[in-house]
Amino acid sequence: MHLTLARVVQTCSAYPSQWDAWTTAGQYLYLRYRRGVGCVEQYPSDDIDTWDADESALVTEWDDGTGGGTIELADFLAAAGLQLARDAEVSSL
Repeated sequence: MHLTLARVVQTCSAYPSQWDAWTTAGQYLYLRYRRGVGCVEQYPSDDIDTWDADESALVTEWDDGTGGGTIELADFLAAAGLQLARDAEVSSL
């Protein structure tokens, strides 16, 4: 899996590290790293009221064995098999 991200917004820089992200195709992804576990979840939108919909799915999950709660975006993307588009917008809330 190599999804390409057009936009990434860091929503928490502390514990856990987490981001809202959108692929180049417009798909919303929720990225989170907590207790050494990283996960990428697909949802219909960033509106949490839509998160129980049929379009919700776990894209990938891994445990790096560290028990850590923070991770840099570049390291998260590498572990998750995600990449930034050349002109991707990356920001923090």
